[in-house]
Amino acid sequence: MAVEDYEYPVNNFDIVISSLTFHYLKHFEDICNKIYRTLTPEGCFVFSVEHPIFTAYGNQDWYYDEKGNRLHWPVDRYFTEGERKAVFLGEEIVKYHKTVTSYLNSLLQAGFHITGIVEPQPDPTLLDTIPGMHDELRRPMMLLVSARKKE
Repeated sequence: MAVEDYEYPVNNFDIVISSLTFHYLKHFEDICNKIYRTLTPEGCFVFSVEHPIFTAYGNQDWYYDEKGNRLHWPVDRYFTEGERKAVFLGEEIVKYHKTVTSYLNSLLQAGFHITGIVEPQPDPTLLDTIPGMHDELRRPMMLLVSARKKE
């Protein structure tokens, strides 16, 4: 069942955790309201999404020079929220780009208190052991957010 269609029971869960789902949903604010209602008082909501810097341009690939060297990560249309098409595992998929402002304001407007925000970086021990890992320091790929129901 799609998360948008689930009948969220009121004051039922102490915690809701979501990993890499909400950038596939058109209306994040609707899900925030449903999750807020389903949490018990002081309940926690923790989620990760692809970082808006990562989803802004759409194709989710680096710009390369004529020799195949990575030049930069493209960021374009950041403030134009909405549908983006990308290729994942050889298939075209639809994602919905949202700004950091939209994610955080949707939580606040639903009544949440934001308790943490993380833009994960690679562990320093991996930088010289995995090819290309230094490039992962050039742009954020993920955004992790934790919030608590205020009541």
